[in-house]
Amino acid sequence: VQLVESGGGLVQAGGSLRLSCAASGRTVITYAVGWFRQAPGTEREFVAAISWRGTRVYYDDSVKGRFTISRGNAKNTVYLQMNSLKPEDTAVYYCVADENPSTVVTGTSDYWGQGTQVTVSS
Repeated sequence: VQLVESGGGLVQAGGSLRLSCAASGRTVITYAVGWFRQAPGTEREFVAAISWRGTRVYYDDSVKGRFTISRGNAKNTVYLQMNSLKPEDTAVYYCVADENPSTVVTGTSDYWGQGTQVTVSS
């Protein structure tokens, strides 16, 4: 399974960005997909996840109401719409996928993307 993130960049506080995770290989359309982030000097933390059907979504409390995770119609692309961004959202954002949703939420899957940098200026 290959995962490629895109859409990161520099944005002012209060602005928006949409991250994309394009998945390929094996039967990725049946995989749960999630996003984690890691700021300098901190551990990687869970942000959001979505089931392979797109019927179940999960968010960390710090992003609820601001971020929205969704799947494209072909199910091999997952988006993270980030609104009302704050400086504390600055981090490298990683996409993760697995057949087992629990490994996605816990970040114990073997399948990760290379990350995309999000920087929010105050």
